[in-house]
Amino acid sequence: MWRLDAVRQFNLLSWLREERRSRKLSLFIVFIALLLDNMLLTVVVPIIPSYLYSLDESAEMALKNHTLTQQAPAGAFHSIVSLYDNTVRTAGPNTTVSSTDPPPAPELPQNSSECPQSSSTLLNENVKVGLLFASKATVQLLVNPFIGPLTNRVGYQLPLFAGFCIMFMSTIMFAFSSSYALLFVARSLQGVGSSCSSVAGMGMLASVYTDDEERSRAIGIALGGLAMGVLIGPPFGSVMYEFVGKTAPFLILASLALFDGALQLFVLQPCKVAPESQKGTSLLTLMKDPYILIAAGAICFGNMAIAMMEPTLPIWMMETMCSKKWQLGVAFLPASVSYLIGTYIFGILALKMGRWLCALIGITVVGISVICVSFAKNIYGLILPNFGIGFAIGMVDSSMMPIMGYLVDLRHVSVYGSVYAIADVAFCMGFALGPSIGGVLSESIGFPWMMIIIGIVDILYAPLCIFLRNPPAQEEKIAILMDTNCSMKTRSYSTQGTYYQGDNMDPEYEDYD
Repeated sequence: MWRLDAVRQFNLLSWLREERRSRKLSLFIVFIALLLDNMLLTVVVPIIPSYLYSLDESAEMALKNHTLTQQAPAGAFHSIVSLYDNTVRTAGPNTTVSSTDPPPAPELPQNSSECPQSSSTLLNENVKVGLLFASKATVQLLVNPFIGPLTNRVGYQLPLFAGFCIMFMSTIMFAFSSSYALLFVARSLQGVGSSCSSVAGMGMLASVYTDDEERSRAIGIALGGLAMGVLIGPPFGSVMYEFVGKTAPFLILASLALFDGALQLFVLQPCKVAPESQKGTSLLTLMKDPYILIAAGAICFGNMAIAMMEPTLPIWMMETMCSKKWQLGVAFLPASVSYLIGTYIFGILALKMGRWLCALIGITVVGISVICVSFAKNIYGLILPNFGIGFAIGMVDSSMMPIMGYLVDLRHVSVYGSVYAIADVAFCMGFALGPSIGGVLSESIGFPWMMIIIGIVDILYAPLCIFLRNPPAQEEKIAILMDTNCSMKTRSYSTQGTYYQGDNMDPEYEDYD
């Protein structure tokens, strides 16, 4: 009976208000925001190439019908458009069609599989789809430098809520857009919302989780939301598009966005402005830091491989494997599953084995796996390479995202909005350059050669991570961190061991590097 009374007395809104300062709720909100952002990012991967191809094929067919109608003499023949296979048949002047005669047997398409009928139209889709996919990251790239300093002035809550509002608008536009121009606008609008959500979300986690080990674990969990979005998005989009239609998956994502927005309203109270207590290091100064640039480059080149594959792999599969619609998204499933596993495992393991080593191995494995993709002959040949790509990118992200906050603690003022704006810029550069360059390269030199080139680039970049093994700290920063009155506990790494700065300098882990 007492349990029933407890349930009756439980008030969800009161519980949310009481737990408003809970770090776990903040982590959950960022998790949901990244999940939504990346589901919307990847749900379009199997939908857009096929949808745009069908739009272009319909327009081309309508143009042919119109041309045939204008060129035909009166009474010479009639054009018959088959709704069965979208082909045009003509009836000559001596042909009579009787209502009592049985209908003629429908002619099957040239290829009864899912192979597209127009290879030239399909090749042209590479550039269009690449530009569409790159528009989100390009806009996000331009907005990020403004969002980072903005969080220092107004806090993290307001930009995070603004990201939800913009993301909701973008999702609704995707659901009801039926032209390339509107889809382009929706994708670009998503870039603005994604910039607000990712920069503010990561900065907020770094500010509430001050201990480096806790921060590493929290960012690993948050990246799990990103991984879940990448995992669920492509198969969810392809299956829903195949069996329900284009609108349905976006309406479901819009409902998820409303849930996240309501949670932010009750927990974070975004109407209150909460600026940082100290002025952070300028964005330009952070961008001149060579160690931050190396970490940002690792994020960029690690993610550029999958960014190149998103618009080009489905088209290559349609062209060479005659893949069905649902297979276009399922092909990314191994990469999504392994990314989720990689971020979960290396969120903590990277701290113990050395983040620089974790990133070095990860980028190398990305390069090798990408080269192996070019040798796949069917969808089953893509399983192992895509699994390796996702797992390795999880290694890179889960090690480089926390090290961004650590480098600021070690070498600059511990205000995190600007440094995570740089991290997000690096992520966006990969997803901006990847689809745009990938679409052009895939059309000019072919998909397999494009994969080999980006794989070699990743392998050549990997050794630069060695410089992150033991980054030097600024002298004045060391003095602050060694002050016994300093409340922030930040890990310091050296070849002799790992220490808490601000506490007794006792080694906790031996031989970190």
